[in-house]
Amino acid sequence: MNTGARTQKRGLARAAIVMLLAAMTVISACSTNNAGNGATESGGDKAKTVRIGYQKYASVNILKERGGLEEKLKEAGYGVEWTEFPGGPQLLEALNVGSIDFGHTGEAPPIFAQAAGAPLAYLAHSPESPKAESILVPENSTIQSSADLKGKKIALNKGSNVHYLLVKYLEREGIAYSDVEVVYLPPADARAAFESGNVDAWVIWEPFYSVAQLATKARVLADGEGLVKNYEFYLASKDFAKSNTKAIDVILEQLEETDKWAKDNQPEVAKLLSPALGIDPAPLEQALAHRAWGVIRVSDETLKAQQSIADTFLKLELIPEAINVSDAVVK
Repeated sequence: MNTGARTQKRGLARAAIVMLLAAMTVISACSTNNAGNGATESGGDKAKTVRIGYQKYASVNILKERGGLEEKLKEAGYGVEWTEFPGGPQLLEALNVGSIDFGHTGEAPPIFAQAAGAPLAYLAHSPESPKAESILVPENSTIQSSADLKGKKIALNKGSNVHYLLVKYLEREGIAYSDVEVVYLPPADARAAFESGNVDAWVIWEPFYSVAQLATKARVLADGEGLVKNYEFYLASKDFAKSNTKAIDVILEQLEETDKWAKDNQPEVAKLLSPALGIDPAPLEQALAHRAWGVIRVSDETLKAQQSIADTFLKLELIPEAINVSDAVVK
């Protein structure tokens, strides 16, 4: 590709990200009860409010359903507001526009968000959980190996962790990214397309992975083992991270305590999440068995792994320009 064409393509990539985030801003605004920069003041006692964004499933959702964070933050002088988001990209756009202070996503969404200028800060992450995402094919599919994916339609949520899983899987199997047709669909739409045969494969994370596999008897072509780390990251806006270390410490301590409990009580966790997620306990138990537990503060090694993802996305021109992941850390 010549320099002019490459510049034009990167310009289009930048424009695409801007348009995507602009659309997400509308979603975030509709989803969020309170907007502003940093923790908000509430009531005459001037207590601060931490606005936490969460996705269905994972440790933050378990913490919310189990309870206890509200009381601990109250002791530290903070109230809590919770806002649910359908995915990491939408959650980080809400953080970008100042609608939330703290949230959690997988590895890939912060890369796209930082490339779009979001003032985010990495705080901590879960241990590696590579088995918690996979590439599914229908039970009776003719796809038996990676070679059979050439020319096929593969559904995934753009900018999510599974985007990177597909990239690394194709790279390992010696298949060019351009040899497959990637169809960008959120989980609900992707499942419908998968079951109707409108796509040939689906790259998806838990708990959608276990729910679909058990319901449709889909086959796992590959999971993330040996390919990706699949961290769950805890992030905040930079301003909030700089000014509210006490609140962040309380949240991370409560997440760690929740994970210790959840690791030893997975059937109970499945029952706790079931009504909130509208998912039967059985697939939730399978999903919980695929993940690791714990809270690890961000290290240089973690940032190096994130930088590798960013560099890979830049090479594929999925982000418009290079980023330095270390810039998204509060020193």
